[in-house]
Amino acid sequence: MERLQAIRLFVRVVDLGSFSKAAAELGIGQPAATKQVRRMEAQLGARLLHRSTHGVTPTEIGLLYYEKCKLIAHHIEEAESVATLLQTQVQGALRINTSVAFGRRVLAPLVMQFMRMNPQLLVDLSCDDRYVDLVELGVDVAIRMGRLADSTLGARYLGLNPWVVVASPAYLDEHGLPRTPRDLRQHRALIYSTVQGDARWHFTGARGQAVSVEVRGNLRSNNLSMLLAAAREGFGVAALPRYVAHESVRTGALKTVLEGWQLPQQEIHAVYPSPRMVPAKVSRFIEWLQGQFEGEWWARTASSAGKRKPGAEP
Repeated sequence: MERLQAIRLFVRVVDLGSFSKAAAELGIGQPAATKQVRRMEAQLGARLLHRSTHGVTPTEIGLLYYEKCKLIAHHIEEAESVATLLQTQVQGALRINTSVAFGRRVLAPLVMQFMRMNPQLLVDLSCDDRYVDLVELGVDVAIRMGRLADSTLGARYLGLNPWVVVASPAYLDEHGLPRTPRDLRQHRALIYSTVQGDARWHFTGARGQAVSVEVRGNLRSNNLSMLLAAAREGFGVAALPRYVAHESVRTGALKTVLEGWQLPQQEIHAVYPSPRMVPAKVSRFIEWLQGQFEGEWWARTASSAGKRKPGAEP
């Protein structure tokens, strides 16, 4: 960095023909400016400037060196301009990471809306149910569910992800409607092996009472779409995020049960590599997302994603 500052100083000394004027322009003292140029001459082993009472002029070597330094200074200014532009404009590559189900059902349509508003943006959306290392994989922003562990990452709260218990009408006709969480002990549960306590489901009643129930079933999966499909086919009762179950409930393929009881809601966060000097493409995207998870956002998201074709994956 000192070498670059010395190059800039030398160029301005030659341009202005004065140490004092160049030093004032760059915000340093004249003695410091003189010292930097002398150090440069010592490193090169050549005199670069003639100093006289009439001003400063380059030597023959100094003139050749000036031309090269001027070119370097120009390229540096160009590079800084590009960096500043990318830091303040919504353009360039934006690498986003989230879970598979949330990415396909919720984030993908939102990302496409944001891209329409920012046509110069290049998006790389990766979906993975494992937590990935943002820095190692070059991810600009990740959307994550649940409480965040303490870390050096930057994070912004986006909203809440509620869950609901559902079953198909055919299953309920055959096995009956559970009216309290404890009734689930008599039912086949479709178990999501990642959250909601695995095979123990935790409920809160309307009066704040907490009930924890150990459920049993013959199907367990870490894939929400798999559990949704099984619930639609009548294989049992499933606890699913509302954004996964909403469309099936709307069409009648599934019914919500235990509506007076609430499962734990997950916090939704946007996470990014560092809280300092956040690029505009990242901060603007996160700011826009913060307005998308209010009220019954899962219903709006399902609507914006459009109706799925018959026979498509649920």
